[in-house]
Amino acid sequence: MTYLKQKLQESAAYIKNIIGESEIHIAIILGSGLGNLADKIENAIFIPYKDIPNFPLSTAPGHVGRLVIGTLSNKKVLCFQGRFHFYEGYDMATIVFPIQVLKFLNINNLLITNAAGGINTNFNVGDLMLITDHIKLTSENPLRGINPSFLGPRFFDMSYTYDRELIDLTKKIAKEQNLDLKEGVYHYLTGPSFETPAEIRMARLVGGDAVGMSTVPEAIAAVHMGIKVLGISCITNMAAGILEQPLTTEEVIKTGESVKLKFTALVSTIVERWN
Repeated sequence: MTYLKQKLQESAAYIKNIIGESEIHIAIILGSGLGNLADKIENAIFIPYKDIPNFPLSTAPGHVGRLVIGTLSNKKVLCFQGRFHFYEGYDMATIVFPIQVLKFLNINNLLITNAAGGINTNFNVGDLMLITDHIKLTSENPLRGINPSFLGPRFFDMSYTYDRELIDLTKKIAKEQNLDLKEGVYHYLTGPSFETPAEIRMARLVGGDAVGMSTVPEAIAAVHMGIKVLGISCITNMAAGILEQPLTTEEVIKTGESVKLKFTALVSTIVERWN
């Protein structure tokens, strides 16, 4: 654990050396096809992941692979323009390492976004879904092993993983913007293969509304550290077996591009009003 702490401190020190000691209010993870939000950040500083000590590299399509730090809606933000996935070959501890660095940057708020497949047949491609809870039926957990007690307790409550006050705020903002914001449960599977129609039927039976290959490890690591979490999915495709058509990465990226205006408007206002 001393080694992990040292690595986290090294990563945080490198970032602080570039951006200074100014307080960052919110960290934002930008999912597949949603990286355009970073273009709205003013006075932006860009730090490639490859330059940060101990950071993994993002290899997924649609993930630039850098930090973008600056001002959005008059708040100082740190954006992960690209994330890390189990399907890339990383273990869970590596996937959440950048999230754990937030602790050493004194960042206590995290907005997680992702591209997801729609399970709920009332959803349409291009919808935004507010994550109210998640399902993880995979055995791997990012905190398996000796507990890093300097980050959080061995056992911790996940009853309110996604902050209820932030959920209420987001719903209020969506109503003000006349946005048909969906709500639902995010079902986590590891990929990289898209799910089969039978797996999607199972996910629907156990309560999933959208399915994806990210977010949950990050949310677990953040809650472990006492960080407030809000999650938003972009429904970039309907999941396997619903529309009887092949699923492609290109569809995911294309849909992310098509929703950028409403996604940016929603997120910018959330950041502005996030206490």
